[in-house]
Amino acid sequence: MSINYKDAGVDIKKGYEAVQRIKKDVESTHGPEVLGGLGGFGGLFAPDVSNMTQPILVSGTDGVGTKLKLAFGLDKHDSIGVDCVAMCVNDVICTGARPLFFLDYIATGALEPRQIEEIVAGIADGCRQSGAALVGGETAEMPGFYAKGEYDVAGFTVGLVDRPHLIDGSAVGPGDVIIGLGSSGIHSNGFSLVRKLFPEERWREPFGASTLGETLLVPTKIYVKPVLQILENYRVNGIAHITGGGFIENIPRAFSDSLKALIKKDSWPALDIISLIQSTSGLDDDAMFNTFNMGIGMVLIVSSNQSESIMAELKNLGEQAFCIGRVDSRSAGEAGLCFE
Repeated sequence: MSINYKDAGVDIKKGYEAVQRIKKDVESTHGPEVLGGLGGFGGLFAPDVSNMTQPILVSGTDGVGTKLKLAFGLDKHDSIGVDCVAMCVNDVICTGARPLFFLDYIATGALEPRQIEEIVAGIADGCRQSGAALVGGETAEMPGFYAKGEYDVAGFTVGLVDRPHLIDGSAVGPGDVIIGLGSSGIHSNGFSLVRKLFPEERWREPFGASTLGETLLVPTKIYVKPVLQILENYRVNGIAHITGGGFIENIPRAFSDSLKALIKKDSWPALDIISLIQSTSGLDDDAMFNTFNMGIGMVLIVSSNQSESIMAELKNLGEQAFCIGRVDSRSAGEAGLCFE
């Protein structure tokens, strides 16, 4: 009696089928900088640095977290890839870097080509939204390691910025204005808490024009292109991506320890899903602002004499932009973020 790889739970033919299914989505992200095609041992990318004095590569990596549980429960996998890309490229843009390329890693217990196709379609969508090329990835079939129908997704991106234009927070000073860019929902953070508040049997309940589950699954907004547009015309002193840790942890990362952010809580409209989470959980404002993005997915810190012009341009680009606070000096022992 013999046993083969398929008997052990790995179906190589399904792997070949998955590659063929994702090929068109991968190639849709490619420009002339991408060398070679799908299937090589390494993704090749030739960046144009001819107009740069000191090019710097900026890397970022992340996953989607337990938001994946909603994708499993609702059998909806076409947007989760956008989350994976967003969590990486939104970090990289905080330095002023333009994302160049992206790679993904998808691990599953039993490979289902349709499911992989949907995931990669979302990844390709996120890459097109951010201008990054999907130059490669890895699909790992690991029988017995994941429950039936479940998987994990992670990603990695590399961006490029010329050193004179690097944003590191050193230019932020007292009196600078904090501009908040509206989020598309709760993005990809806080889902361990969200799943305790709203178990699976509630995900198909009506919520607004959709269901609660679909509202929670709305993908993370990608801010790369509007922020790059602003950086072409204005000086931005600091940028923060509001991810895990919410306002309280992330905004102070954008400037030195001698400064603090003063945030006006009521200076932007509340999202219905955020309000529902707070009313259901009973969390106070500090806990909410330390867990969720509260309807603001990214902040730009700019000089006060440019803030109105930048906000006007952001709105022309279709972004929701709000003046949500200002920067001030920090005394010894003060926190890096306070509310007004």
